[in-house]
Amino acid sequence: MLSTGALRAHLLAARLAGTVATSREESLRSYRLFAVRDPRVTLGLDPEWAWGERDVIALMAERCGVSDDPRHVAGPDVIDPERTLSALAAFAERLGEVAARRAPVLFGTGHPHRLLGFYAGLADALSAAGCEVLTPAQGRCVDIPTRFGVRTYNLEYVRGVALVREPGAQGAGSGTGAHTHSPLPVRAALEGVAQGGGPLPELIVGDHGWVCGAGQLGIEAIGLADTDDPALFVGEAEGRVSVVVPLDDAVRSDYYRPLTRYVLNRACLSQ
Repeated sequence: MLSTGALRAHLLAARLAGTVATSREESLRSYRLFAVRDPRVTLGLDPEWAWGERDVIALMAERCGVSDDPRHVAGPDVIDPERTLSALAAFAERLGEVAARRAPVLFGTGHPHRLLGFYAGLADALSAAGCEVLTPAQGRCVDIPTRFGVRTYNLEYVRGVALVREPGAQGAGSGTGAHTHSPLPVRAALEGVAQGGGPLPELIVGDHGWVCGAGQLGIEAIGLADTDDPALFVGEAEGRVSVVVPLDDAVRSDYYRPLTRYVLNRACLSQ
């Protein structure tokens, strides 16, 4: 079993925590945009509380460990590894509780190139534990606004994890897919569940709009988020997202494998 100390060392060595690749400039830009409710960074969440830029900075300092000084405006951002470890423990606890009930679960990612393997390992373990890993609305078209205009994507599943691809894109069954922050894929998936008459997920696991979109609809969600993704942490603070793990969400995909093993061990789901 991977010890907490060994995982902490890995987080720092892989720059999943500690000094990360996300810049302070990127993070502050997201905080400013969130304060004015820009949908590119609210990710489907409609905040109930007033969140000014300084409020968001204070929250991110509390939840991630970034600097709480608004005058600190440049350089790499920082994530406290202790906060990452604490959140991973809570994340694992929720997975273990869902597995014990054999409840239906939905996985989805806007970072398929990086995070597909992390989620797929969890999906495999929950399926083996008797949970139904849902795959609704397979192939459904989803129109997503982008900086290049509205683009149409197809909702697909790889190893039980939802992602979106451009129509006709090569790699069906692989992790190639579009990077998206949109909540529209999770809405399409849930609409597919309702139309199919199947069980709704008791838990949605993912990132970006998958987590915020689910939380906004009142479905329990847990996920991963970087320092420039304040919406997930706001959702957690407002009680609409259960657990958010602060980490860099764009490092090499194999760097997340130790996290999968750690979470599954903590959740008593190791195969």
